[in-house]
Amino acid sequence: MLSPELIRRNPDLVRQALAKRFDDSVTLDTVLGLDEERRKLIAEAESLRARRNEVSRILGKTRDKPLALIEEMRQAGDRIKAAEASQAEIEARLNDLLLRIPNIPHESVPVGQDESANVVVRTWGDIPEFPFTPLPHWDIGTRLDIIDFERGVKLSGARFYVLKGAGAKLERALTDWMIDVHTREHGYVEVAAPYLVKREAMVGTGQLPKFEEDMYRCDADDLFLIPTAEVPVTNLHREEIIEAGRLPLYYVCYTACFRREAGSAGKDTKGVVRVHQFNKVEMVKFVAPETSYDELEKLTDNACDILRRLGIPYQLKLMGTGDLGFAAAKKYDPEAWFPGQARYVEISSCSNFESFQARRANIRYRPAPGARPEFVHTLNGSGLAVGRTFAALLENCQQADGSVVIPEVLRRYTGFEAITPTGAR
Repeated sequence: MLSPELIRRNPDLVRQALAKRFDDSVTLDTVLGLDEERRKLIAEAESLRARRNEVSRILGKTRDKPLALIEEMRQAGDRIKAAEASQAEIEARLNDLLLRIPNIPHESVPVGQDESANVVVRTWGDIPEFPFTPLPHWDIGTRLDIIDFERGVKLSGARFYVLKGAGAKLERALTDWMIDVHTREHGYVEVAAPYLVKREAMVGTGQLPKFEEDMYRCDADDLFLIPTAEVPVTNLHREEIIEAGRLPLYYVCYTACFRREAGSAGKDTKGVVRVHQFNKVEMVKFVAPETSYDELEKLTDNACDILRRLGIPYQLKLMGTGDLGFAAAKKYDPEAWFPGQARYVEISSCSNFESFQARRANIRYRPAPGARPEFVHTLNGSGLAVGRTFAALLENCQQADGSVVIPEVLRRYTGFEAITPTGAR
């Protein structure tokens, strides 16, 4: 979240940021008015307490207690209680509004109302040419009998699917391999985190309160199924001070992810690209503010490295303000080439949140031993979305005979070199 001090001190900066995002969901004048009212109530309560203390000292030195001073004490107590109650009500309203204000975009982020402002900053790999018409992954998976969409729908409804045989093994192999690359070569520490989290964890990373309708919630316990491992892993250090010398912290975590996709009706209805449950390997960083944009470039390259090792062509997009994401100050989207659909598809999002999440979750660090704590910068990125990588692999590695060749780097994890219509071999 943005600090009230920043909004109070430089409201025009925040107004400009909201305008760049084309976001009019929160009226800044309302925020400023509530903040002013809150500060007046605080000042009033402090003045009353000071007067009450002064009267108490006078009464303590007086044998005959003046009734007027006793009455003044009583009235001061009532007025303090009323001011505190009003302050609590206003702070609740103010905090709710503050939690709904998006992050300020970094100055390097292109300005635009929608995805048309996104900029391709680089590409990698040659678009493959096939001596046949390449198929989309849903047709490949069905023909190879490794994806079962009908039974997924039977079990759970639309936008669910079942992996079978070599398909299930391939997805598990991708997960294990990605984790090994990130831990052994990119310097991340593996974490296994819960799939259910408390409400305050979702608030900490920015999913709540603004996007509650997109989340799966267990009403009886007020717990949420995570939309991404970013939520539990970032909240590992909620309400903590990271001591001097411990930064940067790199974590990587595999989880299933759960999203209602409430705003995506009609989008990517076929295949495994946009579904309600999917697997993902997530990278999360806690870093000092002065290094966070260098760390974003490294994190993004860690995600792209997975695609390079698999031989999957990709493009890297810098997202514009209208497609940035609520909590991010800057975001890159690596997009993999899907030849069966003749398009690039987002396969990761790599974001720098600066101190936005850290303020919400109260995550601080000491720049030096004994120094005053400051808010840390948090970053995260998919490394990668496993289901989408699975789909990209099927489309890029398909053969004329209907088989799919497994990239060399995965073969010791799968135990086979290809998936054919007659089985894995």
